[in-house]
Amino acid sequence: MSAGPTNAFQSAVAEFGPAPLPSSRTIMVGVDGSDTAMRAAAAAFGLARRQGARLVVAFVACHSSLAAFSPAVASVFEHEATARLHAELSDQTRCAAEELDVPVTFVKAFGDPFTVLRDSADQCRADMVVVGASRQAGHRFAGSVATRLVKTGHWPVLVVP
Repeated sequence: MSAGPTNAFQSAVAEFGPAPLPSSRTIMVGVDGSDTAMRAAAAAFGLARRQGARLVVAFVACHSSLAAFSPAVASVFEHEATARLHAELSDQTRCAAEELDVPVTFVKAFGDPFTVLRDSADQCRADMVVVGASRQAGHRFAGSVATRLVKTGHWPVLVVP
């Protein structure tokens, strides 16, 4: 019996690299495939490796603004693009975890990036959150995910340019 295709907007968790030490710190990084997010992931891997910490890599799938204009067409395209991006980021994370010998939990969740990152960081008891700086002009007015995480004040937040 075939399991069928997986839903790109369904939550998933994968473990890579060595088992974390029971007393290790936890660093969480948000990734979305952008250049700044990938630099944030590289910085987080370096921090985790140097500190002997566990790394939680969070990929948040969310609907784009295209879905409002043509829901059926955008949904199919978005589903495929999200599934491809998730697979690519998961593979890159696995390779980095094995190469750098860093224990990694790769989490895929669906929703608002700020809300999911905030809740994930609280749930995994993160000692630090690392995110890439936003390059979108509208975030100067509405506030970026990074700015909103800093204002939450639950953990130190490193914003990587």
